[in-house]
Amino acid sequence: MTSITAEPSAEPRSEAPGQATIPRPEHPDPQFKRSTWRNLNGPWDFDFDFSASGIDRKWFENHKFSTTITVPFCPESELSGIGFTDFIPCCWYRKTLDLNAEELHGKVVLHFGAVDYEAHVYVNGVEAGSHRGGYASFAVDITALAHEGGNELVVCALDDTRGLRQPTGKQCDHTESYSCLYTRTTGIWQTVWAEFVPETHIESVRYHTNIHNATVAVEADLHGSGTLHVEAFFDGSPCGEAQVESNGGLTQLTLPLTETHLWQPGEGNLYDLKLTYGNDCVGSYVGLREIRLDGYRFLINGASVFQRLVLDQGFYPDGIYTAPTAQDLENDILLSQAAGFNGARLHEKAFEPLFLYYCDLHGYLAWGEMASWGFDISQLSSYEIFIPEWMEVMQRDVNHPAIIGWCPFNETWDFGGRRQIDEILRMTYRITKAYDPERPCIDTSGHYHVETDIYDLHDYEQSVDKFAARYDDWGRGKAKTPELYPDRQHCDGVMPFFISEYGGIKWDPAQDQTDEGAWGYGEQANNEQEFLDRYRGLTDVLLRNPKMFGFCFTQLYDVEQEHNGVYDYHRNPKVDIAAVRDINIQPAAIERAPEAAARQSAPKEAGQCA
Repeated sequence: MTSITAEPSAEPRSEAPGQATIPRPEHPDPQFKRSTWRNLNGPWDFDFDFSASGIDRKWFENHKFSTTITVPFCPESELSGIGFTDFIPCCWYRKTLDLNAEELHGKVVLHFGAVDYEAHVYVNGVEAGSHRGGYASFAVDITALAHEGGNELVVCALDDTRGLRQPTGKQCDHTESYSCLYTRTTGIWQTVWAEFVPETHIESVRYHTNIHNATVAVEADLHGSGTLHVEAFFDGSPCGEAQVESNGGLTQLTLPLTETHLWQPGEGNLYDLKLTYGNDCVGSYVGLREIRLDGYRFLINGASVFQRLVLDQGFYPDGIYTAPTAQDLENDILLSQAAGFNGARLHEKAFEPLFLYYCDLHGYLAWGEMASWGFDISQLSSYEIFIPEWMEVMQRDVNHPAIIGWCPFNETWDFGGRRQIDEILRMTYRITKAYDPERPCIDTSGHYHVETDIYDLHDYEQSVDKFAARYDDWGRGKAKTPELYPDRQHCDGVMPFFISEYGGIKWDPAQDQTDEGAWGYGEQANNEQEFLDRYRGLTDVLLRNPKMFGFCFTQLYDVEQEHNGVYDYHRNPKVDIAAVRDINIQPAAIERAPEAAARQSAPKEAGQCA
């Protein structure tokens, strides 16, 4: 087997002074970064609330906490210092935040990267705000409740993994992990930080790039009156600036760039940005790239790009949902690229912004997905639960050039014999497109499609011959579009098509392959060569198909009992990674096919499928 030595880039530290010893000390969002911030990770007081009655008993006022936890790691994880893996309906946190007069001069904003699922935030015994959603970031303005000296912060997190009324992704609904469901995450699982913001400040910013005239359209939501000034740099050298006067609210300007460097697969050419408004200064970045669909082809900057994707589920042995370090986040991307993958489906989890930064940095393609499993969409009321959090995730992540498409749902299985409500998928697709018309949207990956820009299937057929028979004739124009669920969905005409899950080949060199505790798809491989032969056979079928714009192999690394990665759970290679790379980097038919052959016929209007 070939060993992999990843060469990480310099970490985007930007730590507050004296905080290098706390866990995850780096700024959590390099795309919107102020210097006036304080990382609140580290020890917090902690308690379980198994009856979920702490709010009634006013634990936010006078509760005597019994233990401590290390934030930002969930209580189910080893790194939290707790390691309790049974169901946790509710838990509580407490920490003292010391503030000085200078920090109180403007606004004091408390940020949470993510809290699963329903969070209530109290400051000095008073509820300052609440948030519902285990994957979206949120912030609470605590200025009115804060004072000089020590301030008591208390967080209550309610979580109902089995209730079907909240998206939980791959978090297990049984006591113990099984099949492709894994250890749960409850409460705080991303960085918590305080930010000190001037009265006149930038609330948020959104970028729209034009590769043809090298401009960035900047939309900024501003508070107060002043001059918005935006400067661009590439490799440290100035390459553009613009400014506009504003009385606050939504303000727009166009930033012309004097140099053109395109963001593209494997080349994360990023422009650093400096935005100032009054006394507020925000560091950010942007990547120039364009996405367009053309018949069967997926174009990035006008070129047909075959997406050699891998399924990444964002789990870690000792941190569960939370990577132990920033380097661990980046290392997953480097290991994937070493195996010849050029991107990933970020599966059943909205990944943290710092991971997306590394995707941007390395030119690594990413599909932004929501954790839709564990959520019943056979009831219309589910719409009002899902949409607000999905919108928050998109608003947070929309500026990342690495995200080349959105996928709000995955495999919308029936619930208790009840089918999905198609209008939930249809309206989610339309809201996604209304907010971001610049990217394609897959309504539900695999099945059951209702309205989508891209048609995809999940196909875990392990026989290479059967797999080829299903797709080869269609690729040669001798058969209709393949469909695994013809009674529920079908694709008419021409639209971009790929197999967004395949493989899943069970193989673990460290265990007896008859171990019933291990899980994978189909018949297990009996040795490394059998794994590689099957991998090559299945992958070649997709690479040679002139109508296929990509694939996504399941998966990058094993997760708990699921043993079908090319790396194990600790990110050690299970097979010859160089051999996997050689298979993946072969030229794809759609990349070398003439334009007319790729189109074959007039493209069907986006969004139309039955």
